[in-house]
Formats: sequence, C-alpha cells, structure tokens
Amino acid sequence: MRHRIKGRILGRTGTHRRAMFRNMAASLIRTLGEFAADDRKKPKVAGRIITTVPKAKELRPFVERLVTIAKSALPHEERAEEFATSAERNSPEWKSWRESDRWQKWNAAIAPAVTARRRAFAQLRDKEAVSLLFSVVAPRFKDRQGGYLRIVRIAERRLGDGGEQAIVEFVGVRDRPSRSRKAPEVVGASSAAEPATADA
Repeated sequence: MRHRIKGRILGRTGTHRRAMFRNMAASLIRTLGEFAADDRKKPKVAGRIITTVPKAKELRPFVERLVTIAKSALPHEERAEEFATSAERNSPEWKSWRESDRWQKWNAAIAPAVTARRRAFAQLRDKEAVSLLFSVVAPRFKDRQGGYLRIVRIAERRLGDGGEQAIVEFVGVRDRPSRSRKAPEVVGASSAAEPATADA
C-alpha cells in the first residue's frame, strides 16, 4: 500500500527535488521574456522546455499553482490603479500624493497583490521569473479556469540513458484549431422508413 507516499521521488532528496522544480519553473517562465536577437540564452520556442516525462508530470502542478497565485493578484492591481499616481518618485507631486488619503487607499488595495508576489517569490526565488509570471503569464490566463500547461511526449529518447522525453509548454499559443464534428448521415435509413409509414 502507498499510504503517505505522494509524488515521485525521482532519485533525489526532498530539498534537491524542490530546488530542481524551482529551477525548471523559473526556466519555463523566463523563456517568455524579451531577448536580443544575438543572445545565446534566447530559447528556440518561447514558453517551452524539454524534460523527462516523470519530471514534467511533477512540474505541471507546481507551475499551475504559481499561475493561480498570480491570477489572484490581478483584480487587486486593477483596483489599486485608480488610486495610483504617474508622478516620478520623490518629486513634489509624488510626495503630496504620498501624504494624501489616496495613498492610503492605494496601499490598502495593493496589499493583497504584494502578498501574492511574496508567496510566488518564496516558491521561485527568482525576481525576473516572478515579474514575468505576474506581468505576462497571469493576464494571458485571466479567463481560463485551469489547465495552463500541456505535456507532449516526443519520440526522441534522451542520449545517454534513453529516458523518455516530453515538451512542457503553456497552452494558448500553439493550440490546434478545434474542429466541430457532425454525426455521419445514414443514407439508407430515411428512404427505408418512408414506405413503412405509407403502408400504415
């Protein structure tokens, strides 16, 4: 029986496993960033990494929880925008806003969003990845209720140990168009039914 055994061990200790998922999630999110044309770190395809199938299956819930945390901050950030100021920091206009009642309202509205960012940073430990998660990934999935990642197995095995590989990517960009299928029409059924009703 598998009582109190959750998840795959993957041949690692718990801390090593958490660090591995943290790095994989940060790598996946950072592929959505902006890169120069000649940058060696530029990914071949944005929003996609290749790993083994067991790691991909364990990574998906880790990243999807982070996306859910980031989505929870969106309404608070929108609410705080109406009390925000566009003045430059430490300018006289900014200082007067800082001492006004609007700043108190902005502070109360933005507090849950800051908490969400801190929760995400506690999981990722990567400032750039957290920034991309809240500015790029969360708005993309604003109207989606779950299932933010896709795992696609690839035929090519990993060189060295022959491990089965898979692509982990965000959904919504390279989706196949859905085709509505109609039930096939039965040719002989309608013509056979008409004489039967005429006889009755």
